[in-house]
Amino acid sequence: MIKDNHAYKDRFSVQAAEYRRFRPTYPLELFGYLSSLTREHTAAWDCATGNGQSAVALASHYSKVIATDASSSQIQQAIRHENVDYHTAPAHNNDIDDSSIDLVTVAQAVHWFSHRQFYDEVSRVLKPDGVIAVWAYHLPLVNPETDKLVECLYATVLRPFWEDEIRHIETGYRDLPFPFIKLQTPQFSMKANWNLREFTGYLETWSATAAYRQKNGRSPVEEMMQPLQKAWENPESKKSLSWPLILMAGRLKEENMPSSSRKK
Repeated sequence: MIKDNHAYKDRFSVQAAEYRRFRPTYPLELFGYLSSLTREHTAAWDCATGNGQSAVALASHYSKVIATDASSSQIQQAIRHENVDYHTAPAHNNDIDDSSIDLVTVAQAVHWFSHRQFYDEVSRVLKPDGVIAVWAYHLPLVNPETDKLVECLYATVLRPFWEDEIRHIETGYRDLPFPFIKLQTPQFSMKANWNLREFTGYLETWSATAAYRQKNGRSPVEEMMQPLQKAWENPESKKSLSWPLILMAGRLKEENMPSSSRKK
């Protein structure tokens, strides 16, 4: 039985179904690149898996993918795959065997973690030549008019509802603790082709949007619908969206390896 000694604040269970339906998907090229970094492809751990999209993508490259999330609602909504083993567990405490994982991934979540505890767990489960990769994305790029409205929603309307950890995304993970040997990584971007309903569905999945609804009993996105419709012009038309990814990847430093794995 896993014991969680770190308080977990659930930010996404309430909109777990919408999270699966309206979140953009990561480029397949990202997972091909991450796979190229590991010598073996026996097992990957996708931590804070959310709707499971990264875990399923990893399953094309690794024989087994362990996907964990502290939210049981997210695990229940996650995409099923024969090579993906889902578990409800906090980021810093799980039942994965020591030195058994080739690749650890965290998508759009590591900024929420208790970093010291999580990185201790990563050091425990990674193979000596394994890799950890964490990534995130900020605001989407649509067109100048829509982008201004999204910036207003994010930075003005929802500013009191964002938690402090969101600053790590705002600063491109530059100040995020990352006690590993950093690797040079290429640039990746998520792409989507959405109509207005799909786009506003995505905005509703933001944690700050949910906090605003809980406090005020209404959606801030719905309150902005008129100017959004004007900027979008035809609500049924599909527009190209892009989210540049913030990506960091690294290998274990020798001093962080389990003693049994260090060079003699």
